[in-house]
Amino acid sequence: MSRFPTSSVHEARAALAGRLRELRQDAGITGKELARRCGWSVAKSSRIENARTAPSDEDVRAWCRACGATGQAPDLIAANRQADSMYVQWKRLQRTGMRHLQEASASRYESTRLFRVYASHVVPGYLQTPGYASALMGTIAGFRGTPDDVSEAVDARMRRSRVVHEGDHRFATLVEEKVLHHRVGDTEVMAGQLGALLASMGLPSISLGVIPSAAPRERVMWPIEQFTVFDDARVHVELLAARVTVTAPSELDIYLRAFTRLTELAVYGQEARGLIVKAIDALN
Repeated sequence: MSRFPTSSVHEARAALAGRLRELRQDAGITGKELARRCGWSVAKSSRIENARTAPSDEDVRAWCRACGATGQAPDLIAANRQADSMYVQWKRLQRTGMRHLQEASASRYESTRLFRVYASHVVPGYLQTPGYASALMGTIAGFRGTPDDVSEAVDARMRRSRVVHEGDHRFATLVEEKVLHHRVGDTEVMAGQLGALLASMGLPSISLGVIPSAAPRERVMWPIEQFTVFDDARVHVELLAARVTVTAPSELDIYLRAFTRLTELAVYGQEARGLIVKAIDALN
């Protein structure tokens, strides 16, 4: 049985299953007859129709043929793939390396006007230095066993990050203090990255808040997974094994509320600078 970790994915699967059920009902056939026409078990038909199993493209085509509705197959396959893209394993996204993933997201970065970003583990990509990005991507490629195209991927990330300096974009950024102390690369790389964070605070497109490790979180917000909100319409959540895309309004609201609460814990301006300088001093 396929299981999906977010309500966004479940809602998309349920909507597709509902459309398939309507096709069967409009054709005036039972689930048993549909299974016979498709050449599979009744149990499989039931699992697909009740959104317990994700159908393949060929399953959708067979369903439409059985219902005399082959003309609807392309739209349903597109909806099926869209639902599938909401939870994508990193090994699938990075199966040919990391450069393509950076390039594929460039257009979304160019079209987004307001970014809300919460970083709980590493510095957000658009604020990374080449040295930091290279060290981080090298570790990721080694851990996941993906093709080593780190140099090309870093170049692509740097090109994508030009949106920080160009166009009408705003980046509301929250970073947990521990991100400043996680060693990614050697001392020189970390010093350069922390210095770049200090410099970024002077950019008109950047609002950078640091959440102190000692911030009282009771009844406010606990540390959670790293996420990015694109124009209040889409959220990318970074898990260890996969990237989850959230689009359901109710679930989007959860992340927006979480971001607001995390903002309440952050310090800005001189206080944030002080925490970054403290992290630089700790490198020595």
